[in-house]
Amino acid sequence: MEQITNFVKPELLILIPVLYFIGIGLKKSQSVKDNYIPLILGLCGVLLAVLYVLVSADITTLQGVLLAAFTGITQGVLCAGCSVYVNQLVKQGGKKDE
Repeated sequence: MEQITNFVKPELLILIPVLYFIGIGLKKSQSVKDNYIPLILGLCGVLLAVLYVLVSADITTLQGVLLAAFTGITQGVLCAGCSVYVNQLVKQGGKKDE
């Protein structure tokens, strides 16, 4: 986990618990199938990360727009992946050894 979080911008680390709690909410709602939850979290992560990058960056060129989009997408995917990873750690940690 530490290796992955080295790639996530420190200001976007907050997305990991946010996405984790969104996932818990989706799971409890029972209106979303379990296999769609990682996809939804990925989309939410990308959307929130792109939004943050666009708001915080000083974009003046097409290259800046493309860099902001790339950064937002990769950061969102990494944060969503970490969120799902944390969920699996919690799930597996609760299992009893047989």
